[in-house]
Amino acid sequence: MAVTAVRETAGFLHSQAAKARLALVLLACGLGVAFLLSVGIGAVAISPLQVFSIFLDRLGLDWLSAHETMQETVLLAIRLPRACLAVLVGAALAVAGATLQGLFRNPLADPGLIGVSTGAALGAAGVIVLGGSLSLGLSAGLLDLLLPLAAFAGGLCTTLLVYRIASREGRTEVATMLLAGIALNAMAAAAIGLLIFISDDQALRDLNFWLLGSLGGVTWDRLLIAAPLMLAPAMALPLLARPLNGLLLGETEALHLGFDIERVKRVAILLTALAVGASVALTGVIGFIGLVVPHLVRLTLGPDHRLLLPASALLGATLLLLADLLARTLVLPAELPIGILTSCVGGPFFLWLLLRRRGLGLW
Repeated sequence: MAVTAVRETAGFLHSQAAKARLALVLLACGLGVAFLLSVGIGAVAISPLQVFSIFLDRLGLDWLSAHETMQETVLLAIRLPRACLAVLVGAALAVAGATLQGLFRNPLADPGLIGVSTGAALGAAGVIVLGGSLSLGLSAGLLDLLLPLAAFAGGLCTTLLVYRIASREGRTEVATMLLAGIALNAMAAAAIGLLIFISDDQALRDLNFWLLGSLGGVTWDRLLIAAPLMLAPAMALPLLARPLNGLLLGETEALHLGFDIERVKRVAILLTALAVGASVALTGVIGFIGLVVPHLVRLTLGPDHRLLLPASALLGATLLLLADLLARTLVLPAELPIGILTSCVGGPFFLWLLLRRRGLGLW
């Protein structure tokens, strides 16, 4: 009897591992398709074969298909950095959201909950509205980086302040962190409202467009500076999968399982702040990716963070690529702010999720 039970358990675990590998492969394939669509569709059409040909040409290899110089310029200078940014930001926001939902044991948690998004928005709004007086004496290169640096600093400072408020005698109280994040969010939103009130017409237009989110205008220089700040947390946060699984049982139970919960909290908050702060610094505020994507993965593949975190990163990158593709093609020659699209999709989905939970009697 015991041998049979062991064999059944081993077979179940093996099938679960195979299911996880298959899911990650399918998600990676979906990301590849979305990437090719994103760099190929637009005012200048570039077929997938021409995309590969341009890459082979840059490597000094034979072409697969003829292409024009304009297609190469559009791909390498405009669409490729934009698509890479979408992949990084989508993965960073989604994996940060999944981590915070596990850490807070709250399905409503997202990167904006602890104030990092609003803090970054406040830093950027300050530069947009007060930029004239702040730019005195700065070189052109520093002026170009002033907005993303201010946004990143605003997000990081807000997160550190929330963490400081919630920490006492070496312990961090998650509920206090949640409430402190809500309070600081309100204060930062009030400060942004004041900046909007005193801004002129040009600053008001820039501020509204930035607060709605956009991937446009990214350059390789900006991307290479911010990429490590998004890539490193997106790769490191899945290493916290086992302690986050332990936290699903409760802090005391996770402590008995041998996890250093306080260290896990500190590392998770720091990595989340780095990822989201760098993302908001380059793209503005993009909502619902960090909230909806982990729910989609959890509904489909289950709550195991060993699969949830990498799958969320892949799906978040795919969805943001597709959202950006729609944003720049739906109203040509203009561009729709990407935050409008993510909110149009994310809001109804979240309402459906709430109604579904009510229908199942979960609340």
